[in-house]
Amino acid sequence: LNKVKEGEAIHVGDKLKMRIELRVDRAMEYVHMKDMRAAGLEPTNVLSQYKWQDGVGYYESTRDLATDFFFSYLRPGVYVFEYPLTAQLKGNFSNGVTTIQCMYAPEFSSHSEGVRVTIK
Repeated sequence: LNKVKEGEAIHVGDKLKMRIELRVDRAMEYVHMKDMRAAGLEPTNVLSQYKWQDGVGYYESTRDLATDFFFSYLRPGVYVFEYPLTAQLKGNFSNGVTTIQCMYAPEFSSHSEGVRVTIK
């Protein structure tokens, strides 16, 4: 498993692992995290399911445009979420941003930076 560097091309058929590092500075309830996906990338696991990882239970929902994560409770700490992707189409794509927001307190929100993905 190698980190894809900025400007490095991905090839059709390459298997990737999307990695999201989430830092939580306070306890939060009913949180939604949405990870937008580049158009040339397709998720490998397409079944939505409830998961348990590092003391956190969450529902992961895979859709065409993004993968959604729903948490009923998040403790302060650092969490890492990963899911597999496959490069399907050639081109230069925007990978979009990952957003996170408390559903009942929308003033608590954040987002990642957007990056470009080149698939050859």
